[in-house]
Amino acid sequence: MNTILTTLNAKYIHTNLALRYLKCAALPEYNPTIAEYTIKDPAFNIVSDLFQKNPDIVGFSCYIWNIEETIHVIKMLKTVCPNVKILLGGPEVSYDVHHWLRRVEEIDFIVMGEGETSFKQLLRHLHGEIPLEDVPGICYLEDGKVRIHAQAPKIDLRELPSPFRFEEDLPHLGKRIQYIETSRGCPFSCQFCLSSIEVGVRYFNRESIKEDIRYLMNNGARTIKFVDRTFNISRSYAMEMFQFLIDEHKPGVVFQFEITADIMRPEVIQFLNDNAPKGLFRFEIGVQSTNDLTNTLVQRRQNFEKLKRTVTMVKDGGKIDQHLDLIAGLPEEDYASFRQTFNDVFAMRPEELQLGFLKLLRGTGLRLEAEKFGYTYVDLAPYEIFSNNALTFDDIVRIKHAEDVLEKYWNDHRMDYTIEYLVTEVFDTPFDFFQNFGTYWETKGWSRIGHQLEDLFRRLLEFLETVEGANLQIIQSLMQLDYLKAQQFQPRKLWWNERPTEVQQKALYTALRENPIIAGEEFAKFNLTEKELFKHTLIIPHYLDYQNFSNGKIVQKNGYLLTYFRHGQAPYFATIPTV
Repeated sequence: MNTILTTLNAKYIHTNLALRYLKCAALPEYNPTIAEYTIKDPAFNIVSDLFQKNPDIVGFSCYIWNIEETIHVIKMLKTVCPNVKILLGGPEVSYDVHHWLRRVEEIDFIVMGEGETSFKQLLRHLHGEIPLEDVPGICYLEDGKVRIHAQAPKIDLRELPSPFRFEEDLPHLGKRIQYIETSRGCPFSCQFCLSSIEVGVRYFNRESIKEDIRYLMNNGARTIKFVDRTFNISRSYAMEMFQFLIDEHKPGVVFQFEITADIMRPEVIQFLNDNAPKGLFRFEIGVQSTNDLTNTLVQRRQNFEKLKRTVTMVKDGGKIDQHLDLIAGLPEEDYASFRQTFNDVFAMRPEELQLGFLKLLRGTGLRLEAEKFGYTYVDLAPYEIFSNNALTFDDIVRIKHAEDVLEKYWNDHRMDYTIEYLVTEVFDTPFDFFQNFGTYWETKGWSRIGHQLEDLFRRLLEFLETVEGANLQIIQSLMQLDYLKAQQFQPRKLWWNERPTEVQQKALYTALRENPIIAGEEFAKFNLTEKELFKHTLIIPHYLDYQNFSNGKIVQKNGYLLTYFRHGQAPYFATIPTV
């Protein structure tokens, strides 16, 4: 029987690790074909492709981000292939099987939870080798009633074969994120997370994992992401793996981890700061909330002071970028409390700050207690909340306004100088800047259109023109520095209008040719020819003294900013006086 294992990934660059473990489990008796699509692919195209593979069995890997699109595909596929057996697995369908079996009549079987053993035995049944009652960990409808089989014993992960050795994957290893699993389970009990359902942590064979990483690197993998829920729960294990990756990494490879920051010891961070090459590692840290009551209500143990110590030490080390996550809408965190959470975390200036919204996932404790906290939510994936007894829908909408501009103006790091000044000198708190600008952004309809880089600068300036007390001369000068410092060559088109007059420009260039030291001793040493001076420099009116700014001081001063563009290097800046 021809078996297809498939899923709809969120993006092309993603790969589905679960399908590969299932294929390994099926071998050597059965050899399923893996077919991956994305949620952006038209359902008709996916069904056409599956149809042409002439399947007898199709298994779908299901998550909150793909379940609705997957259901469309299943219904269409069953129409054109009425005899095909439809199997579902994955976290989205494992914890509310009654709902899915009754909602989608085309489903033949759901494989619940860890699927390797169940999938192999189900294939044996479908091939007529064993009776259905001998298949563990599955559910299905029989005579209108839901039948649920007991789970299989937990797998010894140390015995699982590698999911990375399929020849058909080789051409894609360098083009997609490669996910790797060194453990399953989570030691924590956060009630908004599905990981809290599985008790205990089990590990794969360490040496086998190292061999897999070597194989991936040797075959061109560039981004390897560990999907362990808490990579550093065992300090000795984490240290062993960090040392291995430092010793054997290939140039250009990046490793990403989810870590629990408040349990990370300072000596581990110091080891990484001393030994890890810059850019080799990237940490993802779930903060979610700094409200102690909120964390208690969701059974989340978190020492924020220790978390802050870790994040600060890592940032000061300058080797590892950090992505921190927040969740708006947790119990008893109202708008003011979330504002405080945001500001607490932004104060650490993480390279990326993800502002997410609570989703009441099927199977989680918080969904079961939704009524207790007054939750209203969308009962379709991804189950995002509308409100609760502490946060109104209006509050949610306002926080969403902040989310959009946070991504564009902080996480993309286009305007670090400007944003730092705004959140410290112009607005009461960082959250107030992002929220107020986000609301203005939404009011102007900018969330529904595309943006060139220059548009982002113009739109921020337009908003700031409405802010009472904002020093627009300093702000525009900082924005110009942000824009120009990212350029390798002189821009053909500038987003601001103010320019030196022709007479001023001629006088400035004459002064620079005759006395280049007015732009600094370093500039004089460049010894530029007249042709190089005109081709590679830009002079604009400016209201900030760059010498003071480079020493950390904002000093307003009327003059001109000289920018010398150096291909392959950061531009050289200097303030030159008026002429």
